[in-house]
Amino acid sequence: MSIALAALGVWLQVAAAAPASPASMTVRLGERVRQVPMVATSGGGMALRADALAEALGGQLVRDASRAGRYRLEVGRIGVEIESGSTLAVVADDTLPMTAEVFRRASILYVPFAFASDLLPRVGSGVMFDADKRELRRFAPVAASKRPVDPPRRAAPSPARAEPDRTATRAPGDARTTRQHVVVVDAGHGGPDNGMAGPIGAGPKVYEKRITLAVATQLQRALEQRGVRVVMTRSTDTLISLSDRGRIANEAKGDLFVSVHVNAANPRWQNPGGARGFETYFLAEAKTEDERRVAAMENEAIRFETKADVKSDDPLGFIMRDMAQNEHLRESSRLADLIQAGMRTVHPGPSRGVKQAGFRVLVTAFMPAVLVEIGFGTNRSEANYMTSPERQVELADKLADAVVRYLAEYERKVGG
Repeated sequence: MSIALAALGVWLQVAAAAPASPASMTVRLGERVRQVPMVATSGGGMALRADALAEALGGQLVRDASRAGRYRLEVGRIGVEIESGSTLAVVADDTLPMTAEVFRRASILYVPFAFASDLLPRVGSGVMFDADKRELRRFAPVAASKRPVDPPRRAAPSPARAEPDRTATRAPGDARTTRQHVVVVDAGHGGPDNGMAGPIGAGPKVYEKRITLAVATQLQRALEQRGVRVVMTRSTDTLISLSDRGRIANEAKGDLFVSVHVNAANPRWQNPGGARGFETYFLAEAKTEDERRVAAMENEAIRFETKADVKSDDPLGFIMRDMAQNEHLRESSRLADLIQAGMRTVHPGPSRGVKQAGFRVLVTAFMPAVLVEIGFGTNRSEANYMTSPERQVELADKLADAVVRYLAEYERKVGG
């Protein structure tokens, strides 16, 4: 009995010394400090009480009366629209993915911890997160000067002119759409998943995850310049599960899904370091051994997903057979054709053509979807090409032109 009591005493001492999970996060607005309550989520992460977070930042949480479960968190001039059960946040015309979903518990709305630590500092002016102190800060607005302001001068009337059409999407040639489309851009790999590493032999080390994010970011810029609304599955060096990427696209009601990747040579090839070129895939059963190899290489990212649901009765085959009867397969093939034709005009490597294989990242995107291998990172010259900021812009512009041309073609086909 005494031994059991002694053991219990030791356990209590250890438990008391162990650091407890923080029940709140510090939010500082100027000199004012608030503690925002946090709760543990079923997925093992933490979530913040949304109304308390808004109040601590000097803002407010507003319920959308027209749609149940939708809210707007307003801080200064920034408004972030969120919805219970969704992992997407909308800021102005940008749709941003979050690492976990917004949820309600006992009639209280909670947002994932990354909403405060990552999203708000990116979109909110004067907002920053101190990771070391686990503290979110918003700098107090500077009071406006009371200096008298001269009355505005009346401008001379200018000749009347037609207002430009801002809803149409334009691209070189006759490619033009009549409405704004949503394109989901996916930068392959990320976080602990570096993807391929190259080149073979001497040369600065390159990693796929960095190249894909750089090109995807430029593709976002190029598409937005053409009037297309873009949703990024990731905009930082973070890991997004393969299944979540398609889910993000579906929740955003995307018209197209474009996943950017970097190829790697088969080490058993006669001259793997000399392999070059670009190729574009759509989801269908692989026809060649090399197509199966590329799919297996890109699907390997699932090993970084600690909660990946991999079963012996993998539904991939069933979904692919089902999609064979779906219009998306034909449309994806056409989009891949246009992308290959566009890259051919600027890429120094040969076109390896349009191919098909069972990529997990494409399985859950229920829309025309392609995976673009923009070059071989194992090849020294192509590694240099893909890491050049000027060439990244060039590639992104050609990808954007192909996307807009496809959207215009599809509109004309449906309209006809």
